[in-house]
Amino acid sequence: MQRDLVRRGRLSDDRTGEVMHFLSSMAADHEIADMDVLVDMAHLLMLSRQGIIDRAAAEALMRALLGFHRDGIPAEAYDERFEDIHAGKEAVLIGQVGEAFGGRLHMARSRNDEVATCIRMRLRDDLIALVEETCRLRGLLLDLAGEHTETIMPGFTHLQHAQPTTLAHHLLAYEAALGRDCGRLLGAYGRANECPLGAAAFASTGFAIDREMTAALLGFERPMGNSMDAVSTRDFALEALSACAVQMATVSRLCEEMVVWSTAFVRFVTLADGYSSTSSIMPQKKNPDTAEIMRAKAGTVAGSLVAALTITKGLPMSYNRDLQELTPHLWRGVEAAHQSLGVLRGMLATATFHPDRMAAESGCGFSTATELADVLVREYGLPFRTAHSIVGRAVKMGALDLTTLEAAAQEVAGLSLCGQGLTAERVAAALDPAFSVAERKAIGGPAPSETTRAIAERRRLLAGDEEAVAARKEAVATAIAGLILEAGRLTEHE
Repeated sequence: MQRDLVRRGRLSDDRTGEVMHFLSSMAADHEIADMDVLVDMAHLLMLSRQGIIDRAAAEALMRALLGFHRDGIPAEAYDERFEDIHAGKEAVLIGQVGEAFGGRLHMARSRNDEVATCIRMRLRDDLIALVEETCRLRGLLLDLAGEHTETIMPGFTHLQHAQPTTLAHHLLAYEAALGRDCGRLLGAYGRANECPLGAAAFASTGFAIDREMTAALLGFERPMGNSMDAVSTRDFALEALSACAVQMATVSRLCEEMVVWSTAFVRFVTLADGYSSTSSIMPQKKNPDTAEIMRAKAGTVAGSLVAALTITKGLPMSYNRDLQELTPHLWRGVEAAHQSLGVLRGMLATATFHPDRMAAESGCGFSTATELADVLVREYGLPFRTAHSIVGRAVKMGALDLTTLEAAAQEVAGLSLCGQGLTAERVAAALDPAFSVAERKAIGGPAPSETTRAIAERRRLLAGDEEAVAARKEAVATAIAGLILEAGRLTEHE
C-alpha cells in the first residue's frame, strides 16, 4: 500500500508511530467516510462535465467509488499510517486504478474543502434526525397532556408549593420549550446546508470548476460565498452544539422532576422497571437511573460545546489543524443529545402518573392563597396589596378560615370582611384547587378549557415542523439518489 504521497511530498518520511497516531483523525473519520465517497462522486462528475479530467480516468475512478458506496470503503483505507480517511481512500483508489488515473481525483480541491463538506453533510443528517426525534417527543407530551387536562397538581416555585395547576399545563411547558428547540435545530440546519466544496485550500482554484453543480448534486442549498470562510469556519458546528446544549438543559430539567416525583416523599409518578435499576446491596431499591444518566448527558453536550468554542476562539484565518480536534466533540455532543431524546420518550411513554396523589398535594402549603386574595379584589373591592397583606397575615396566624381572615383584616387594614359580605362558604370555594385552576383561563393558563385549546394549537405547530423537516430530508435524499444515478451513467460506455 502506498504511503501518504500527496501529503508528504516535500517532507522526509521520518515521523514516528507515536506522532502519526497523534496526528491521525481516523477515529472520527469513520463518522464521515460514507460522505467522503459521495463528495468524491460529485467532484468527479463535475470534473468530467467541465472537461478537467478525461473520460477514461473518470470511468475508472467512478467504478471504484461506486464499489466503495455499495460495499464500503476497504478496511486498509483506515490504517493509521494515513493521517485521515481521505488520504487512505485515495491510496486505495490509486492501488485499484493506478496513479495515472487515481492521482487525478484531487484536482481542483483540497483536503480542507473536502473535509468541511463531509462534516456539513453528516451534521445535516444528524440535525434532521434530532428534529424528527424532538417532534416525536413533542407528540408524546401532547398526547399525555390531552389525557391530563383535569389532573390537578401543585405547582412550585423555589421547590415550594406555590399555586395549583394541572399536569397538562406542566407538560405543555416542556413541549413549548422543545418546540423552540426544533426552531433552533432547523435554523442550524439551514446554515449548515451550504457547500464549501470548490474552495480548495482557502483561495479557490484556477480550474474552471462548477460549484453550483457540486452543491446541487450533494443536496446543498447553495455554494458558500467566500472560499476562505468556507474552509475555516466551524460556526455551523458551534451553532448545532449550542442548540443541542440548550435542548439538553430542558431534558435535564424534566429528568430532574421525574427523579423527584418518583421518590417516596412525592409519589407523583412511577417509572417503568425497564427505565430503572436496583441496588447491588439494597434489594428494595428502584432507582431512576435513566433519568439520572440523561441529566449527566446534558453535561456531556455542554462540555462538547465549550471544548469546540475553546478550540476555535483563537484561530486566525484560514484553515488550522486545530479544527481536527473539534470534530470528535461535535459527534459526541450530537449523539448524546439524540440518544437522550429517544430514551426520554420511552421513559415518559411507560411512566405511570398518579392523579390522586397529585390532587392530594395540590392545596397544601396554602397554595390557593393567591386565588383567595384575588377573590377579595374582584368581588369585595379591596386593593390587591391590601388583600395580599390580609391573606399573608392570616397564613402567618396559621389558618385561612373566615375567623382568621377577619382578625387579619382588622389588624392589617382596620376593616371587616364579614361586614362586606364575605362568608365561610365563599372562602372555602376560593380555596378549592379546582376552582383556582378553572379561573385561570387566560392564554397559557392551566384551566382545562385553555389547555385543551393550547394542545390543539401546539399540534398545528408540531405538524408544521414535521412538514419542514420532512421536506428537507426529502430534498437531500432526492439529490443523493440523483448523484448515484449520474455516477452510474458515467460508467456506461457511450
